[in-house]
Amino acid sequence: MEKIDGRKLKKDVQQALRDQVVRLRKQGKANKDVAEYLAMNPQQCSRIWQKYERGGKKEILLGRRGRRHGEKRSLTEEQERGVRKLIVDKTPDQLKFPFALWTRGAVRQLIERHCGTDMPIRTVGEYLKRWGFTPQKPIKRAKEQSSVAVDRRLKRDYPEIVRRAKKEKAEIYRGDETGVQNEANRVRGYGPKGITPVLKVTAKRAHISMISAITNEGKVRFMVYREAMTQGKLIVFMSRLIRDAKRKVCLILDNLKSHHGKKVAEWLEKHKNEIVVFYLPSYSPELNPDEYLSGDLKSRVHSDAYAGTESDLKHKTRSFMRTLVKRPHRVKSYFRHPKVVYAQ
Repeated sequence: MEKIDGRKLKKDVQQALRDQVVRLRKQGKANKDVAEYLAMNPQQCSRIWQKYERGGKKEILLGRRGRRHGEKRSLTEEQERGVRKLIVDKTPDQLKFPFALWTRGAVRQLIERHCGTDMPIRTVGEYLKRWGFTPQKPIKRAKEQSSVAVDRRLKRDYPEIVRRAKKEKAEIYRGDETGVQNEANRVRGYGPKGITPVLKVTAKRAHISMISAITNEGKVRFMVYREAMTQGKLIVFMSRLIRDAKRKVCLILDNLKSHHGKKVAEWLEKHKNEIVVFYLPSYSPELNPDEYLSGDLKSRVHSDAYAGTESDLKHKTRSFMRTLVKRPHRVKSYFRHPKVVYAQ
């Protein structure tokens, strides 16, 4: 019988053979017979049995294959800790590197500068994976954003809005505008390798705009319009909002210029018993739950059939929003984003 090369077997199979050797020898079988029965080398069977006799079961347990932890690595544990800390605590530009984010190339230069090791780019990727770092799409944040204003908003201003709304029995809405274009289609489709799928689109640009407002209870109101937001359009939307709400509204908006105009201020003064408007800190769209509705809307509009005309965009937008009106649980899900859980 052809002998088995144990080195080519999986670890669990090797262990099973060792256990078989011990079991058969315990039954009084000769070493030669056991080796023949298991198609193993007699010397190997003998070594397994001798180990078992010396120390029992633990002596024949297989150890871990391959290199031991940290063996043959380019960096020491101390160097690894130092590099990881720099990646977490600093951005590349803070360390005078010509990169916006930590890419493999940026980390490679960091390792060379701080550890004196010119590491292959593939090895850099293996280190990053081992450290638990993954390539991610960055969150874009305006440089002009004031962290002090954001902190004040979360810790002082918003709790005050909640207290006021409760006192006046008002409803808190978060409002935002968004635009939908036919050029923004980002769908993907499968095709044979090397043969890129073709999506036929219209050369004529189409665009519509929408303003919406949502509550953390799942209510949603919206208005589709053309061109840019104006004070007049905002007043029309707010008029509809207070009519539908049937109680006082606290509306939170961003700092778009049309939200602060003279006409809006005069209209709000006349309707101060029905609605009051508060504003988010400048350059802080991520604090508005309605931003995540906008992302959901665009994803839906640009899925399925291509919306090439203004009429198509309006139809798909209104269809999605009307569905959303009937699904408060989906609207509530926008408030579970880590940046807006404060508004739940």
